[in-house]
Amino acid sequence: MISSDRIFGIFFIFQTCIGFMGNSLLFTLYMYTFLILPHKKKPVDVILAHLTLANALTLIFRGVPNIMSSFGIKLEMSDTGCKIVLYIQRVTRSISLCTTALQSTFQAVTITPSNHKWAWLKKKISTFIQPSLLFFWTINMAIYSVIILKTVARRNTTEGGIGYYTASCKSSAYDLQTSSIFLSTVFIRDLFFLSLMTCNSIYMVNILFRHHRKAQHIRSTIQSSQSSPENKATHVILILVSCFVFFYWTNTFFTVYLVYLAKKNYQLEKFSNFFSSCYPTICSFFLIKNENRISGIRAMKTRIRIFSS
Repeated sequence: MISSDRIFGIFFIFQTCIGFMGNSLLFTLYMYTFLILPHKKKPVDVILAHLTLANALTLIFRGVPNIMSSFGIKLEMSDTGCKIVLYIQRVTRSISLCTTALQSTFQAVTITPSNHKWAWLKKKISTFIQPSLLFFWTINMAIYSVIILKTVARRNTTEGGIGYYTASCKSSAYDLQTSSIFLSTVFIRDLFFLSLMTCNSIYMVNILFRHHRKAQHIRSTIQSSQSSPENKATHVILILVSCFVFFYWTNTFFTVYLVYLAKKNYQLEKFSNFFSSCYPTICSFFLIKNENRISGIRAMKTRIRIFSS
């Protein structure tokens, strides 16, 4: 009979491999567009390049240690290795939050009607993208710098207590003042970006509903509002935001519970890690489905096969 650890290991392998390949494909596409085909570059490509990079790093640095521990492979890590792994896990997860919020904001501005009071942002939104992304990386790297001070390799795998534990690393609990500042900063950041995503989603749903209702009264309309590229992209972003919020809050609940659990439950920890990596995997599928340039490459290959046969 297959043990629960091996079952988790198999799930982690599929999740990590599929998600990493999907995000890597998209990241390669965006880099190819930036370097080789700059005339086809879209403003949102910069946001998506950072999002797919963060997703790919999250899957590798969270998935590989979990795969090894699930199959009983002892991962010998030094204190420096533990600091790097946990630091990258936290930073890339936060970058995923920030870039998803930025992506929803960009799309909300893009579909804003021309007669709306916020329509002036359409011409300026592109200039805010790169400074915003630089700010996201800087602030999140600064916030999680405390992990570098408190994370060490585990010498005794049976030890427990308050703190964050993995198979090879542990992050000790902070003192009251540091813990209060850190948790307050993370809470304010998360609340701001999650609220931003929620407001953007409500606004976009309202715009789509009014657009769809208006299109129903115009019987001569050849193409429905749902078939336009802007509305397709909006639907994808709404799905991504919904998935992110669901997986984010679920994982946050598990993380807080595990940190303050006196006796560590490693099966629950693996489930939490698997759950936290679902969004980076699912995200790549929806982005690929909505990426017309990938569809163009497939169509080109099909034509080549037809002509060569």
